[in-house]
Amino acid sequence: MLKKVVQIAFLLIGGTLGLLFLPPLYELIHLSSNPWVNNPYVSVAIGAVLLFGLSFALAEPFIRLMKLLEDSLLKAPVGDLLFGTLGLIVGLILAFFISFALGDIPFIKDIAPVLLSILFGYVCFQVGFKKRDELLSVFTAKSTKKKDGLDVAQESQDPGYKLLDTSVIIDGRIADISKTGFIEGTLVVPQFVLTELQHIADSSDTLKRTRGRRGLDILKVLQDAPTSNVLITEVDFEDIPEVDLKLVRLAKKMNGQILTNDFNLNKVCDLHKVHVLNINDLANAVKPVVIPGEDMNVVVIKDGKEHNQGVAYLDDGTMIVVEEGKSYIGQAITVVVTSVLQTSAGRMIFAKPKNHK
Repeated sequence: MLKKVVQIAFLLIGGTLGLLFLPPLYELIHLSSNPWVNNPYVSVAIGAVLLFGLSFALAEPFIRLMKLLEDSLLKAPVGDLLFGTLGLIVGLILAFFISFALGDIPFIKDIAPVLLSILFGYVCFQVGFKKRDELLSVFTAKSTKKKDGLDVAQESQDPGYKLLDTSVIIDGRIADISKTGFIEGTLVVPQFVLTELQHIADSSDTLKRTRGRRGLDILKVLQDAPTSNVLITEVDFEDIPEVDLKLVRLAKKMNGQILTNDFNLNKVCDLHKVHVLNINDLANAVKPVVIPGEDMNVVVIKDGKEHNQGVAYLDDGTMIVVEEGKSYIGQAITVVVTSVLQTSAGRMIFAKPKNHK
């Protein structure tokens, strides 16, 4: 059915082009004196037949192009399409005024409107499509008002998009953090992340299956929470197989931030200049500060990797490596902090028994 519609469109376009361009061609090749040639219906019929004949070869590629364009538009965010359409309208208006300014210049007056419409329409559509956030900031960035004799500049700050990766969803702490209201903006869950989460939930491995289902439950909690706004986007990048790189590309496209607790993804984002909000960094930041020389009461529960080391843990899971602590396994002792190692992967405290000789 679609192929027939395309062929009919080719037929109508061919007739129109024949009516517009064949009479000048007849004059150029000195056939304008022929009565048959001067008949406009003949020009329409010739143009229609020629383009209809070409439609048998061009219809299939044209339909594939239409479907590709349709898929791309369906995957694009609504905001991008809206601003792209507005840009297209502005481009067509500019093309109209420039064509009107060219006046009655021979030949140019016929071809210029088409070329200018294509050029300005495409350029302005791309500007609107890709510069949505910047265009929004132009209109909503600042509003100034008088208050108590002072100029108060009010900036409309869009907290933007926070893209969730698989690890931070499975981790679950994002739901508790979101409830506190510390995370502003829209939490974005790409479809390719959701697909990966579903594959984990369907795994034959019991541990993976449990983690995947936990992640799906966490997403449900986030969607139902009044303090969070969750957006599931269909945008995908089929030329990139890795989920992490897709997430980085999407963050660049949406000018958003990535929420994760994956150490390796954190490094990849640093290389691509994408802002990362690491849940582990947040957890470390709100832990009580421990300084060298401070006394702590701990229970040594096992031996460490190095010779004569013991290992203890705080209530929040922080590991304490006790030098010369192997002999105190199973005992509650007082230790003195010697140093603290802080990384995105967590915090580790090194200490030694206070009364050890």
